[in-house]
Amino acid sequence: MNIREKTEEYEQIILSKFAALSCNTKGRKIKEEKCDIRTDYQRDRDRIIHSKAFRRLKHKSQVFIAPEGDHYRTRLTHTLEVAQISRTIAKALRLNEDLTEAIALAHDLGHTPFGHTGEYVLDNIHYKGFKHNVQSLKIVEYLEHRKGKPGLNLTYEVRDGIVNHTGEKEPITLEGQIVKIADRIAYINHDIDDAIRAGIIKRDTLPKDCINVLGDTHGKRINTMIVDIIKNSMDKDRIRMSEEIEYYTNKLREFMFKRVYLNKTVKSEEEKAWFIIEQLYNYYLNNFDKIPVEHRSIYENLEATKEDIVCDYIAGMTDRYAIKVFKDLFVPLPWDK
Repeated sequence: MNIREKTEEYEQIILSKFAALSCNTKGRKIKEEKCDIRTDYQRDRDRIIHSKAFRRLKHKSQVFIAPEGDHYRTRLTHTLEVAQISRTIAKALRLNEDLTEAIALAHDLGHTPFGHTGEYVLDNIHYKGFKHNVQSLKIVEYLEHRKGKPGLNLTYEVRDGIVNHTGEKEPITLEGQIVKIADRIAYINHDIDDAIRAGIIKRDTLPKDCINVLGDTHGKRINTMIVDIIKNSMDKDRIRMSEEIEYYTNKLREFMFKRVYLNKTVKSEEEKAWFIIEQLYNYYLNNFDKIPVEHRSIYENLEATKEDIVCDYIAGMTDRYAIKVFKDLFVPLPWDK
């Protein structure tokens, strides 16, 4: 019996009857030889971490576009916070931590430059629309290449958790459901922290009833939400919050939409980001040969329109790369005497 088989046997003994066991995975689209050391979900996690798309998250906005301060969240630090919260919940509920972590690390791979603003722009101008969760799935299925082959060839459960981490449809595994709720816990709380740092809101302007119930610090609020989920999901076939904590969590989220996400100061920068992405999209449609051959070659055996290819190319850019390309294309260089 090798190490992987021992781990799979251990999972069957120690994990909840509701856990997704790695030995019971529905598998990959393309069959592969099993690893002697790592389970399938552990291999998925490692492939995600070593992907180019994962590395690009460090230069993609969370809320504040192209932030200069060292302590503002990026899409990467958000992803790591989601993974940490998810693993804490999964461990307490005796669910599969490796599956949970893999989904969490990949859930936002499809995010555009400039955060949700970039998503809104592409959704508005691309005739097929654009959703970051669907784009995340596209990345792991064929946009990212591994060993010269398209896609990361991840397991069914990880792919399902990625595409269903947002929206009305629930993931088929409890591990995927954990990531879905952990994503909300993470962004509500760290966006409060960043908004206070940016001077958009003050600590004493947070809804007092929410603070009284959830906690008056970043750490206390996260702890309240996590503990509540664990208590209400233990030995259950669904991940949930209590009605009270869910109510105040949603109320705090609504406050953030009104005071931060739709704030005029924040929105003023979003207008610039909107303009940049729109101009890049139109430029590459009219100058398709300017898209790198490496990117265009991905689609050789796929049915994809010119608009699809341009959309994917721009969606994969980081904030700073999108700004650089825009400057190179549209801002005149000074004459050198």
